[in-house]
Amino acid sequence: MTSLVTPTRRAWLRASIATVAAGLPAWAGATASPWRCATGYRADSFHGRNLAQCLEEWSAASQQAPKVELHPNNSLVNLAAIAGHVKARQIEMGETIMSTLINDMPVAGADSVPFVVRSYADARRLWRWQRPLVEQAFASMGITVLYAVPWPPQGLYTMRPLGSLAELRGSRMRSYNRSTARIAELLGCTAVEVPMSEVGQALADGRIDCMITSAVTGVENQAWKHLRHYHEINAWFPKNIVIANAKALAELDASARRGLLGAASAAEARGWAASESVAAESVAELKRQGMKVEPLPTNAMGEMRRLGERCSVEWIREVGPEANQIFVPYYTQA
Repeated sequence: MTSLVTPTRRAWLRASIATVAAGLPAWAGATASPWRCATGYRADSFHGRNLAQCLEEWSAASQQAPKVELHPNNSLVNLAAIAGHVKARQIEMGETIMSTLINDMPVAGADSVPFVVRSYADARRLWRWQRPLVEQAFASMGITVLYAVPWPPQGLYTMRPLGSLAELRGSRMRSYNRSTARIAELLGCTAVEVPMSEVGQALADGRIDCMITSAVTGVENQAWKHLRHYHEINAWFPKNIVIANAKALAELDASARRGLLGAASAAEARGWAASESVAAESVAELKRQGMKVEPLPTNAMGEMRRLGERCSVEWIREVGPEANQIFVPYYTQA
């Protein structure tokens, strides 16, 4: 059978299709597949609100941005498994706490070494030197770092005032990563792994009777119902990190990629400010609820710092040269 589409007609059809396509708006060509974003934290936490705003700003910045389904509070993926799911592209995006990554990425533990960082200014300086190594390690896994925001400083919650750290021996101390489990061990405590969202229930059940965590965690879990003292030791400033699957990111339209990176940059700046603000508000709330907010006695604080020095040496030995790439400039450069 003779074709009814002659060379001349083919040329006319191609020209017509090109003309129609040229008149379509940029978003009409294709729609990006939906993304899933998992976090282990509550939607109403300052981290949760910051992440939700980041996604909203991304959507507003680019018509090509995919729809993102946000799954908070371990509802889709458990906190400790989020990075692995992003790596496998089982989800496209997620938020976790960096200290959960220590086994696979030792440099992620720098911000959980006790008493290296004492203030938000210190935390910013540490992240300046830690970030390139963390980004490099994630890149080798096919993951892109979007932003990181610290928790407020970690304090010590106890039932009774402490004269020395020896009084903690035999206690059941909450742990949430390898670093906190090691501190519990050095203090002669039993480490009990409890995620942030379950702290209140663990206290109510008597599974833990002391913990090192932020004032924010104490407020969100109403720690005053079970513990009476909060010691502002500023042990460390652990960071949450938000990551995306690198291939999923590369497959996005250029404007969508720019939109996400821009929204992430804004989220990092906003999140650091929010962390500092909520730290002060949370300490004030602990006081309002009747908790005694006080420093450790001088001798006990000295014991804590010596414990921190031991943890620092152990971490440097374990990590090797990369540890010095972080700590040497951190201690020697402004």
